[in-house]
Amino acid sequence: MTRLRIASYNVHQCVGTDGRRDPERVAAVLREIDADVVGLQEVDARPGGTTDSMQMQYLAAALGLHEVAGPTIVRHDGHYGNALLTRRPVLDVRRVELTVYRREPRAAIDADLDVGGHVVRMIVTHLGLLPGERRRQVQRLLQALESNGSAATILCGDINEWFAVGRPLRWLHARLGRTAAVRTFPSFWPVFALDRLWISPRTDLARFRAHVSPAARVASDHLPLVADIQLPS
Repeated sequence: MTRLRIASYNVHQCVGTDGRRDPERVAAVLREIDADVVGLQEVDARPGGTTDSMQMQYLAAALGLHEVAGPTIVRHDGHYGNALLTRRPVLDVRRVELTVYRREPRAAIDADLDVGGHVVRMIVTHLGLLPGERRRQVQRLLQALESNGSAATILCGDINEWFAVGRPLRWLHARLGRTAAVRTFPSFWPVFALDRLWISPRTDLARFRAHVSPAARVASDHLPLVADIQLPS
């Protein structure tokens, strides 16, 4: 069996619960997890006097991982959005546009990874704040998922769905299988399962949890989600 550890983490621009911006604390949390593939949300990039101002590049270098950028907001002084970090080879990368008119720009990274000869599809996203916005975004994700030739599909991110019976969650459960509601927000006393991670086929899932540690409680306002999966050799 080929084992794969997946993590999903809203890093909140590397601003912790104490108000400090410190990418090294986020890197320390990711070292604790030691994931093969990490989907990140709210990653900031601003050229500056220190290397950690370019957060995706800094975290990738600190962890020795390949990086795939998925910016949703591009500014004159940098960009902001999703990122994918992986120690597995990247075969292909696509972008799924999820922006809803007059709302904050949103998108998903849709990447094919080589995992021991298997093609694993990894989708990383961060959905909107309004219910109607999320419904339209999930419909677009489901359209993207209609074309799928991978051995396993993983969808992760900050789904921002506060209601367990909301239509976006029900639609994704129907397509990818029901995922556990693990509380990740706020990190110092998690109450809401805003972050989600789906794995299809479901039989690949070996272990699923939030990563709780002293470092994780302060590095961001979200806890990371972690899943271990097994793929047939």
